[in-house]
Amino acid sequence: MSTVAVLGASPKNTRHSNQAVQMLLDHGHEVIPVNPLEKEICGQKVYPDLRTIRDLQIDTLTVYLSPERLAPLTYDIVKLEPARIIMNPGTEDAAIIQDFKRWGLVVVTACTLEMLRTGQF
Repeated sequence: MSTVAVLGASPKNTRHSNQAVQMLLDHGHEVIPVNPLEKEICGQKVYPDLRTIRDLQIDTLTVYLSPERLAPLTYDIVKLEPARIIMNPGTEDAAIIQDFKRWGLVVVTACTLEMLRTGQF
């Protein structure tokens, strides 16, 4: 399958980002949770920031951060060079999406959970 970084992964199973980590694992993907405050989520090692995964080949970066929290990370995301970025509901920001596209990154505005449920991931 593919390697998916979950930016804003949560240890709380009621959060969509946690459900995404679990569902991605259930679908056979390699999952890299990113959260500066956690050590493990859904049995996976958590990375504190995007710089710590820069040497990994990331097929998809799925975003679960508000635009305010995401904006300062734009440069780190561009340097990560993911093959695709999924902007989940509540994360979308036209200016940030335009920046990603200007750098040649593929951006999808969709729900990772729904994409997995419907075979569109």
